[in-house]
Amino acid sequence: MPESFERGALTEAVFYILLSLHRPMHGYAIMQNIERMTGGRVVLGAGTLYGAINALVKKRWIKALPESGSRKKEYEITDAGKAAYMEELSRLGELLKNDGAERGSKA
Repeated sequence: MPESFERGALTEAVFYILLSLHRPMHGYAIMQNIERMTGGRVVLGAGTLYGAINALVKKRWIKALPESGSRKKEYEITDAGKAAYMEELSRLGELLKNDGAERGSKA
C-alpha cells in the first residue's frame, strides 16, 4: 500500500472500496459499483482491487463474510473501517472548506 495509506489519507481506490462495502459485496460487484459511481472515471483492475482488499483485511477495516454456497467471497466494512472512512470524509471536508475560505479571501 502507498505511504499515504499508512499516514491516514486514503487513496481514491481505498476510499471507494470502503464506500462500496457499507453493504456486502464480492470483488467483481465492487469493481462495477465503483465504475458506476464515478461514471467510468475510476476503473479498478483485479490486481489493484484484490491487493487493496488484502491490505484492508489485514488492517481489519473490512472482513470476509462466511461463505454462503457461492464461489464468490463477499466482504463488508468493519467498525474500524467505518471510522477510517469517516475520518477521511472529515479530512476531505476540511480541504474543501479551506479551499473555499482561501478563494473567498482573494476575491
